[in-house]
Amino acid sequence: MRIERANVQVETWPLLNPFRISRGAKTEATVVTITLTANGHEGRGECCPYPRYGETVEQTTATLRQFDWRPFDELTLPEMRQMLITQLPASGVRNALDCALWDLDAKLSGTPVWQLAGLPKPKPLTTCYTLSLDSPVAMAEHAVRKSDCKLLKLKLGDRDLDADRMQAVRDARPDARLVCDANEGWPLSNLTHLVDAAVACNIELVEQPLAADKDAALSTIAPGVPLCADESAAPGIAIADLSRHYQAVNIKLDKTGGLTAALSTITEARSLGLRIMIGSMVSTSLSMAPAALLGSLTDWVDLDSPLLLARDRPAAMRIQEGMLSVPSPELWG
Repeated sequence: MRIERANVQVETWPLLNPFRISRGAKTEATVVTITLTANGHEGRGECCPYPRYGETVEQTTATLRQFDWRPFDELTLPEMRQMLITQLPASGVRNALDCALWDLDAKLSGTPVWQLAGLPKPKPLTTCYTLSLDSPVAMAEHAVRKSDCKLLKLKLGDRDLDADRMQAVRDARPDARLVCDANEGWPLSNLTHLVDAAVACNIELVEQPLAADKDAALSTIAPGVPLCADESAAPGIAIADLSRHYQAVNIKLDKTGGLTAALSTITEARSLGLRIMIGSMVSTSLSMAPAALLGSLTDWVDLDSPLLLARDRPAAMRIQEGMLSVPSPELWG
């Protein structure tokens, strides 16, 4: 199989509302896409460069445009995906390439990716809906406005008000399942107090309470709620190392370096007793589609970008009453 053409594009997608976490706010999602052409068919992949790990749009774009496909000419598409793992580190670059190869394989074979990968047939998934970091009152009001969403994710990261935020949202939505994400924003001195507050509010999961370099401190407490690695689950970090400090891991294709690696990561995480969230960066439905195929293998799905964007791609995935639709063949896979 020979890749005849690779077209790389940088795209900016405005958000419906500013998206705030502990590290700041954003008003748009910038993604990099690649379209691979072979035998008259095209396969697409998308990644979202993550500055937290030193990735930039410029570097990602340059790497994709300069990628040398000649060593792949005599390989099958599955062999190409495996070769990517040996040639490139886990990154957004590898994610875009891997997902484009899966999509191309589906187009050429006439077989959907879920079957090629040996995954369960996709079905609608209950996804988190993210409440951006705001005052306790504003977050509670937002939760009420999204009464059709039964699984809410609270962005936290302000030690003085986070307990109030959790309580306000719980009081406003006693019917909802809640998870929260501190994005490394809790100080060690407040950790026990805030974890106890999460337990009192019947929070199901606390993501990344401490800065990633403070993980060892998590072993000193016995949390009443599972703690989930997100920023600590950096590209290339061993899942076994995370399992010493966390009870769950947020798996994102931009960090595993694609669907191929995510499949093995899920298997390893389960073998170590970890619970799993499948997540993503803020990006378009083209990023959500491959991640959604893994939803049935996980405990929580956090793929709500279609609700966060002011506009999305043609044939975009939909979220109705908190349920994420199955990706269409026109979109991906």
